[in-house]
Amino acid sequence: MGQSLVPPAPVIYLVEPFGGSIRRQNAQTPHVFWDDAAVTRGDGVFETVLVRGGEPRNVDKHLARFRRSAESMGLPEPVGEQWLKATREAIEDYVRERGAEAGNVEAKCVWTLTRGRETTGVPTAWLTVRPIGEDVLRQRDRGVKVITTPRGYTVDPDVPWLGAEAKTLNYSATMAALRWARGEGFEDVIFTERGTDRVLEGATSSVLVVKKGGRMRTPAPGPGVLRGTTQTAVFELAAKRGWKCKEKDVYLSELLKAESVWLVSSTRICARVTRLNDAKLPAPPNEAEIRELIVDALS
Repeated sequence: MGQSLVPPAPVIYLVEPFGGSIRRQNAQTPHVFWDDAAVTRGDGVFETVLVRGGEPRNVDKHLARFRRSAESMGLPEPVGEQWLKATREAIEDYVRERGAEAGNVEAKCVWTLTRGRETTGVPTAWLTVRPIGEDVLRQRDRGVKVITTPRGYTVDPDVPWLGAEAKTLNYSATMAALRWARGEGFEDVIFTERGTDRVLEGATSSVLVVKKGGRMRTPAPGPGVLRGTTQTAVFELAAKRGWKCKEKDVYLSELLKAESVWLVSSTRICARVTRLNDAKLPAPPNEAEIRELIVDALS
């Protein structure tokens, strides 16, 4: 018989949103109700945490952003100890059920917090641990072909209710951009500001630019650019190793002149941009050094 195409069931833990209990949920048993705001409005926040060597990575930065996202959206503050306890128990289950050594396990853990059911007003919270997709693993090794495009809308910093700093569940526009990119023969997107070609961010990643003279740049966080947990960790380690790191406005022309351009995120870790629109970006001499730096930053 051929190998099954059905992915292994995730490990799911339910989390009481106000600091109560945590418990394992059967992956085949429904949990999210028809009137949950995650389903009806995409109203909620999430974080994706890399699990490597059987351990959650960069969790302090993820937890800090999770809390900022919740505050921005008017959701209850996540209780850090509770989420971390649930994360570790779920990872232990995941490792044990796969009969693997913890040191060899790599996966992704997604934390989700929603507005909850319209009929009760009680928020819903859960986390999952599951394998990292094959496409993500391929991009780590082979790099990624990227097309640039305006996002199609702007985030006004003077509008307080927009939740510009929140990592929200409302990803419909992002997914539409990725579908379009794939239809054009690319694998990912870098968003730019219409009219200026100022670089914003990847569809699900931060943009990291490596320049001559030991310089690293990334678009400054702000309206249209969510601060990346992986990028932040990379800059902290790179600065200790002597790199000159800055968050600043970056423009498309700079990407084309850079030594290398990378998309970095939690589970992708890093993927070098090998093609940007019509331009091929050759591998730099220090590619292995940059990869090692990014991996070390998440260790």
